[in-house]
Amino acid sequence: MNLRRLSQALALAVVSSGISFAVLRVIQHREGYKDTPILPGQKWHVHDSDRPYPKEVTPGAKMGDAPSDAVVLFDGTDLSKWTQGTGRRSGAPKWMVRDGYVQVAPGTGNLVSKEKFGDCQLHIEWQEDPSVTGHSQERGNSGVFLMGVFEVQVLDSYKDTTYADGQAGAIYGQWPPLVNPIRPEGQWNVYDIVFTAPKWNGGKLVEPAYETIFFNGVLVHNHQKLNGPSAHRAILPYSDPVSEGPILLQDHGPKEPLRFRNIWVRRLKDYDQP
Repeated sequence: MNLRRLSQALALAVVSSGISFAVLRVIQHREGYKDTPILPGQKWHVHDSDRPYPKEVTPGAKMGDAPSDAVVLFDGTDLSKWTQGTGRRSGAPKWMVRDGYVQVAPGTGNLVSKEKFGDCQLHIEWQEDPSVTGHSQERGNSGVFLMGVFEVQVLDSYKDTTYADGQAGAIYGQWPPLVNPIRPEGQWNVYDIVFTAPKWNGGKLVEPAYETIFFNGVLVHNHQKLNGPSAHRAILPYSDPVSEGPILLQDHGPKEPLRFRNIWVRRLKDYDQP
């Protein structure tokens, strides 16, 4: 069989099996080299022709929309992916869904995702009510907790002061944000959090957790190491040898209605996945 007939036969087989012509081109020829140096700490040559291609992901239609590989925890319609509280005290969510957002119902307890996550990218938007009152920690206090224990503070810190490691964008009780890019009351704020979960070996901590946080598109934490779980007026050690946990939204009991919307998570994997 000549080359032309072989290509036609392969194309016919590909079409009948449902494989795209983009895949066919990869089958026919992969760009790269095998006569280049091995990259330090890797098994791949520079420009290795056998190195796996990254998975294709469709980005959201506009900035902030969930990409195709995200787990959408709240799309503005219902709380089916959440519980109120954890363990034996968990139950149906009591927070209020209206106009595309979920609003804290003070005194009902924390909102907790049913799914657990380790290394991940979290997108979440939040809003303080324009009528927010009080001072310091009493201005619409809440928090976004990774693995249920590592808190990124939610608070109205617009032209109001509190302790530095307790203002909006802080890794609560540990690190203040590098800058304060909060928007005025009544406007939506955005957190984009890249979380690296703690790693354990035989119950022993071998790598702490890290967070990179963008607050309204501004970098406020750059791969910052976490001392341990968040706490008020205390330092807690790492003690629970797990590397996955829920996303938790805090009911701090504020007087003002605090709102969240557009919540999605991407599980992060290592390079060169097949």
